[in-house]
Formats: sequence, structure tokens, C-alpha cells
Amino acid sequence: MRDQEGLPEFLLQIMNAHADALDYYRGVEDVRWTNLSPAATIEPGTRTGQYRTELDDLVVDGDGTSRISTADYAAAVLDEIENPRHVGTRFTVGY
Repeated sequence: MRDQEGLPEFLLQIMNAHADALDYYRGVEDVRWTNLSPAATIEPGTRTGQYRTELDDLVVDGDGTSRISTADYAAAVLDEIENPRHVGTRFTVGY
């Protein structure tokens, strides 16, 4: 996604900082970590309790749209804390 044309510089800086942090985590063995990346669009909305996860791939729907509500993103975070399934990996979440 970082190679998408037209992204504002401030957003690229944030994305690059997150990529650098992920590279660091992948290189350490004495830290238990999990990295959750949201959908391309994360915005207020109702909690549906329904979302999909992937590992390194952006979650998109049939139209190629990547989105999730903040409520379902928060649910995904809590689900991972309560039932860890992605320790030592990055995972993505969306509809």
C-alpha cells in the first residue's frame, strides 16, 4: 500500500515508521509481540462482530475495498488479547 501514488507525505512517514517497527520485531527473539494492521479505511461505525483476518495481505471485500469500523477493530484487538492466535506475526483485519 505504501507504493500507492498520491499518498500524502505525513501518511507515508507513519506507514514507514510502522514498517520499521515491524522489521525490528521480526528480528528479536526475547520479546513476545503481535502486530495488528487495520484496513485501509477505519472509521466510526457499529460493531457487527464480523470481520476477517489475513497475515500480511490487506483484507478487501469483493469490490476491492478495505474497510472496518473502529468498533470492530477494537473487537479484533480484544479477541486477540483474549485468544492469542497471531503471536510473533503481523495480522490484518477488515470486512
